Parts: sequence; structure tokens; C-alpha cells
Amino acid sequence: MARVYCIGHAVNDYIFRVDRMPTAATKYRATGFEMVGGGPAATAAVAIARLGGKAALASRVGDDAIGELIVAELLGEGVECGEVRRMEHRASAVSAVIIDKSGERMIVSCADPQMPQGADWLPDRLPDGTGAVLGDSHWPQGAAKMFALARAAGVPAVLDGGAVWTDDSAHRAATHLAFSSDGLKRFSGDGDPRTLLKRARGLTGAWCCVTEGRMGVLIDDGVEQRRIPGFKVDVVDTLGAGDVWHGAFALALAEGKGEFASATFATGAAALKVTQGGAAPRRSRRVFARQNGLLGSGGRNAAA
Repeated sequence: MARVYCIGHAVNDYIFRVDRMPTAATKYRATGFEMVGGGPAATAAVAIARLGGKAALASRVGDDAIGELIVAELLGEGVECGEVRRMEHRASAVSAVIIDKSGERMIVSCADPQMPQGADWLPDRLPDGTGAVLGDSHWPQGAAKMFALARAAGVPAVLDGGAVWTDDSAHRAATHLAFSSDGLKRFSGDGDPRTLLKRARGLTGAWCCVTEGRMGVLIDDGVEQRRIPGFKVDVVDTLGAGDVWHGAFALALAEGKGEFASATFATGAAALKVTQGGAAPRRSRRVFARQNGLLGSGGRNAAA
């Protein structure tokens, strides 16, 4: 079973479902409510565990009741939390998430600005059996440290290049950069996605891609640019879809799959996620692969 070391953000999400996205400063009535764990690295770790891999998470939460909820849910999903540190006198991150009937979402997040950024307490070598390291851009100091260890060990160092970060140290330490559309623009400037990906590749030397929702994924591997089209599914909830993509991609790389095959699998996992509520895909990879022609006649993942 492949193991992925995840590092970054863990949040408690308060999710409100509405018929239409709010547009004015007035009262709205929700049609549903749920409270679940979130955050890019934490959601990716849950996705990895649900997809049959082993996931360990390094993160920072507060020493409050919300921190207890976050850790308890992660442990219940089978995520190893030995390096989720409860920071004294600090508040855990929370998000209010509004989801409309089309599955689109609005997020308002709050994170403790005094949360310690230092990464000295992280391990000085990768845990045994680690096949890939996945970091998000919310804690670049921690991701950069673990990416350096990954490079030294010869394993992939994958960055979830979201739109929120304080510096680009993690971007330059990664072997694989998987941007959101907004994250790519922030890193590479103005221009069309193909130009921006080429620019990011030139700046970092990393394998690069950008996830573009229904349009799928655009890849720049340094030789050519290729697109993996999105799967056509009925969208229920897009919350966490990108995080699931990153988790599935890192897991496939840890299993020894090539980048294109790993990105194809990740696109399928994210498609599964948006057909249901919650943070990660619940159906197995084998069910999805069989239904979408990704299994060979012998049962092996043909997308690998």
C-alpha cells in the first residue's frame, strides 16, 4: 500500500446549502447544513485514505475544541496524525461554505494570524515507506522543508498551488506543481493558461499542470502541452474537488504511475467527488476505473 506524507492546512468547514448564491446583505434561509473537516492538505489526506492508500498529515491546529474535532475526524478517516500539532493559545482555522443548487460554492475562511509558521519541529527525514510528499501553499515553510527531504530521497514532491500563500519557497522546491487557475495567475502573471504554464515551468523546472474544473487539466511536462478532458458528470458539490485531485495524483505517483496516467486518475477521482457532498470520493477507484474503461482485461489499472 502506497504512503503519502501530506503537509499543510486543516480546517473545520461549516457548510450551508442554499437555492441561490447570496447577493445582498440580508438574511437567507439554508436548505441544509453540515459540519465537516476541510483544508487542502487534510482533504487530500482523507481522499488518499479513501482511495486505498496510507496518508500521514503534518499540520497546525489550535488547542481549542475545534482542533479536537479536526483531529478526531481525521483519525476516524484513517489518517495518521502524529504530526498534527496543537498550538498553545492559538485558534484553529474555520470556514463558512455556501453551496448553491448548481454545486458551486463560496468560501469565507478565518485563520489565526498568529499561528506559528516555523517548521523546525518537523522530522529531519521522511518516514519509512513514503512514496510521495504532498504540500499545500498555506504553509510554504513546512512544505519547502519536506520537499527538500523528498528530493533527497528521490520521491515526488507535489505542491497544491492554490491562490493563497505568503512566499514561493515551496513552489521552487517542488518537483510537481499542480496549480488552480487563480494560483497559476498569481505565480506566473497575466496571460493564457498555456503561456502561464510554460512560464512556470521555466521558472521552476518542475512538471506543471493547471486544473480547470469541467475543462479538465492542462499539462506542461517540458516536452509538450497536453490536455486531459474533464469527465461529464452531474455536479452536486464542487467543494474540495481540487484537493481530492491533488491527493489522488500524489497517491498514483507514490504507486509508481507516470505523470499523465496519475493526472488522468486524479481527474476521475475529482469527478467522483463533485457528484456527491463531503470532502472526498466515496466509491472505490476500481469501481470508477471499471465504469470508465480505465481497467485492462486483467483487472490492472490501464491508466497507470
